[in-house]
Amino acid sequence: MSLPEIVSREQWRAAREELLVREKEATRARDALNAERRRLPMVEVEREYLFEGGDGKSALADLFQGRLQLVVYHFMFAPEWDAGCRSCSGFLDQVGHLAHLKARGTTFAAVSRAPYTKILPFKARMGWTVPWYSSYGNDFNRDFEATLTHEGELVDRPGISCFLRDGDRVFHTYSTFARGLDGLGSTTSFLDLTALGRQEEWEEPPGRASALGAPAGSDRVRYHDEYED
Repeated sequence: MSLPEIVSREQWRAAREELLVREKEATRARDALNAERRRLPMVEVEREYLFEGGDGKSALADLFQGRLQLVVYHFMFAPEWDAGCRSCSGFLDQVGHLAHLKARGTTFAAVSRAPYTKILPFKARMGWTVPWYSSYGNDFNRDFEATLTHEGELVDRPGISCFLRDGDRVFHTYSTFARGLDGLGSTTSFLDLTALGRQEEWEEPPGRASALGAPAGSDRVRYHDEYED
């Protein structure tokens, strides 16, 4: 096994401070990239999709649960499978408490092509409470490029798609797949993918922090059992 070099505390401190400079550069670069993501244009979703979940049949707008934003995790679970993807399951295992996303007007949900009758027992086995819907019988996954055609067969890939609601209109703002999911799972990492971001005053472009008519993002943080939904 190749292990780090052994040095004195003083040498470690010098090396750590040198690396910190580069880490701060990466943080500023990430902030700039997130701002560019929020500046992306959006496209209206005009096609109707019907999903099945715990409350029966739902349209895409219903998945928002009354909030402004929706983050969809494209969970790989083909109709012919008896259980969900192991890698996707590991991803859901790391997702934090959803109350912090909801407090910023954002709903998180998983969507799979498998029938809901297959999703439900697997969800119970995993002990998840995250909203999970079946897109069985519609083209949602294909339209948002989570399902591709390869050599005449449908092939799924894990991904995230973000949506914004303006009244009754729904807009697609962003999608990412495969390695684009690296580092995701926390509240802030999901918000960084959305059009409204973390809703902090320092974020660019200006004007997104007041979208909910509430204090800026960090001022809204509570214990997860103190939020009023």
